[in-house]
Order: sequence, then structure tokens, then C-alpha cells
Amino acid sequence: MEIQQLTENAISLLKRLIETQSFSSEEDKTALLIENWFTNHNIPFTRKKNNVWATNKYFDESKPTMLLNSHHDTVKPNSAYTNDPFEAFVEDGKLFGLGSNDAGGCLVSLMATFTHFYQQKDLKYNLVIVASAEEESSGPNGLNSMLSIIPHIDVAIVGEPTLMNLAVAEKGLVVFDAVVEGTPSHAAHPNNNNSIYNSIEVLQWFKDFKFEKSSKALGDVKMTVTQIKAGSQHNVVPAHVDLVVDVRVNDAYSNQEIADILQEKSPCTKITPRSLKLNSSAISVEHDLVKAGIAMGRETYGSPTLSDQACLTCQSLKLGPGDSTRSHSANEFIYVAEIEEGIEIYVELLNRVIV
Repeated sequence: MEIQQLTENAISLLKRLIETQSFSSEEDKTALLIENWFTNHNIPFTRKKNNVWATNKYFDESKPTMLLNSHHDTVKPNSAYTNDPFEAFVEDGKLFGLGSNDAGGCLVSLMATFTHFYQQKDLKYNLVIVASAEEESSGPNGLNSMLSIIPHIDVAIVGEPTLMNLAVAEKGLVVFDAVVEGTPSHAAHPNNNNSIYNSIEVLQWFKDFKFEKSSKALGDVKMTVTQIKAGSQHNVVPAHVDLVVDVRVNDAYSNQEIADILQEKSPCTKITPRSLKLNSSAISVEHDLVKAGIAMGRETYGSPTLSDQACLTCQSLKLGPGDSTRSHSANEFIYVAEIEEGIEIYVELLNRVIV
């Protein structure tokens, strides 16, 4: 189909996606809309739970395979919304609505791009597209559940808002539960081992600690204490203080290495990772996708935010229309022109690499 018609169809689909609630694990109705797209464009597809996927018509197992992926689940609306988050409307060139920027604009742009290439013969890469669920919650039934079902992937483009610049690396995430212990007592009695006072030194340690290895693309590991919980009533010194520590991991460390370092060096009584699965990711700047993007005038950078790249083991590029700073914000929007440009850039990029 002509790019202009595909673009109009994609914007129309995005409006319907916005107006259909699709919180993580509740994406069944948006999955139906995505199914309808493939049906209307005569593309066979498969659905597993709320993930919908398809391959190009002339899929050839002897060729490498490129994944095109973005998600159709959303977070719940920010409490500061003044618009109806489920009303899709355009004002001053902005398409408003929950999930418009993160990541509906990316998803429909990749679906349009896949549809454009679907019937082309003799591509250098096979194409697999997955419109995935549960990205926002890092749930068990998202892209991670599809990797044993879809064909083997050699490289991926993950659609997240990057202003169509090339996120050649992405930080991983490890969340830790930590405990600072002390001696429980009545508040009226002396106590030189107050767990809350003990936490002052521990918090200062987390604030000051620096991981040695930095990354050219992603900079330093960023560690932040984000939650503190202690005490039950005014006259009782608690036995322990519970901390939650958020660690954004660069590509110089594995998640296991971060856990080993903190368990060895932190002054906490106990510090335990919730999961080690959300790894950092990257793609070589020498990969054809990156070189083609640079030749097109797109900038490269390292992304501090997490995406479904974290569950991929192949090289992957994060690239999509929209601006990450708008994600999860009140009155979320994406410019219509960003979607139009996004589809044009995706198509040109793939023309340079797979045609």
C-alpha cells in the first residue's frame, strides 16, 4: 500500500487504541483491534494471550530475522489529567490520549511499516512483528513469553518514543529490598541501637557509593533509595527499617555483578534483588541499522528508561516517534507529524538495510 494511506490508517488505529482501555494484563480489547488491522490488510497472524504477531509473506528460514516490536498496554492515567484520558482528539497538531506517546504512536508506525514490506520478495532479512502486552508491568505474559514461540531473532527494533533518534543502549534495572536492623525498645528507655538512627549512615552510604565502571553510551550506574518503611506507633523503636533501592545498570555490569557488589559492600543487614532479569541492552554502532540511521542524520544516545529490550538477548535498537519525557504524564500526547515522520523514517531505514 502507499505510505500515505498506511499512515492515515495507522493514525485512525491509534485513535481507537486510545479509546479502548488496555492497562497491563487487561489488553484483550486492544488485541482485537490489532487483529482487525492484520485481517483488513490480508496478513495472517497469531495471537497468544494478548500478544499478536505475524511474519512477512516470503519468510525464509535461511535468512536472518529482524523483530519489530512495541506494546499496546498502558499505565493507569496520571491523577493530574484534565482531559478524558480515553478520548482521542487532535488539537494544535497534537493527538491527545492515554498511551498515545507511550507507546501507541510507535506501535501503529511499526505496524504500518511491517505492512508496507509484508509482500515484498527477496528481502535480506525476514520480518517478525509482535504487538506485545504487559510491557509496563514487566509481566510474565508479554514479549518475554513470545521468544520461545516466534522464530529466532537476530536483531530487533523496539518501538519506544525516542524522537526517532537511535537509542543504541538502554540501562537495565535491579530493584533491591534492604533491611537495616536495630534493637527494638520502648521509646522512653535508652537505646544506642535505634534502627531508624542506624539508617542515617546507611542512606548516606547509598547516596555516596559509586560503581567503578562507566559506559560510553550509558554513563554511570545510577542507584537511588526510593522507599523507606519503619515503625508502627510513636512509643516503640522498631526492630528494623525496610528500604527499597532502585539501580539502573549500565552495560559495563551484569545484573548479577551489581547484586554481588551490593551484598558484599553495603552496610545493610540484608539486601536482596527482586529479579535479575531486566538486563541492560545495546547494539553495535557498526551494525547496519545504526550506520544507516546515522547516514540519515539521526543522532545516537544511551537511554536511561527501561523497555522490552530488557528481555532480549540479541542486539536491539530502541527507536520510535514521540518524546520519552511525555510518557506517563498527565494529558499525554503525540504530534500527528511525529507519526507521519516516524513511518517515513522506519521505511527509509529498512529500505537501506533489508531491501
